[in-house]
Amino acid sequence: MKMQLGMISKKVLLAGFFASSMLAATLSGQSAAPAVKGPATATPSHYRPDRFAGRAGRYYPLVWGVDSLSVKWTESGEIIRFAYRVLDADKAELLNDKKLEPSLIDPQAGVKLVVPALEQVGILRQSATPEAGKIYWMAFSNKGRRVKRGDHVIVEIGQFHADGLVVD
Repeated sequence: MKMQLGMISKKVLLAGFFASSMLAATLSGQSAAPAVKGPATATPSHYRPDRFAGRAGRYYPLVWGVDSLSVKWTESGEIIRFAYRVLDADKAELLNDKKLEPSLIDPQAGVKLVVPALEQVGILRQSATPEAGKIYWMAFSNKGRRVKRGDHVIVEIGQFHADGLVVD
């Protein structure tokens, strides 16, 4: 009888321990049982935050006549593509000026990229007279893949400076 009483008291103590640990886990916001993960049902978000909020969002259209500035890592990182949409052709004319040499600067990597001129293709840049509503681009050579996705870069074309562009 003493042996049965000892076993019962051990079981009661053990049950009390488990109950208190479950209570502590619940109070701390954790579940006592491990979570079972099922198949992922969430769909990827197509939300793109506004790249230039506030003043910067108004600066480029008002001063330079362009918006939708983007910098993309393409061709396995060998080319960095800068693109922009023209809103006001007169203001954006400077960006397509053949006499100006554009550059892409990555302060983190310590490099300054240029638009290459290939023998059979020519300069990898659009230099036609800009038209409102059209998207224009230029490609910078990223030999050695020094500029990476996520880097913050600066694009300079004459007096035009676009700071803080993130490479996608």
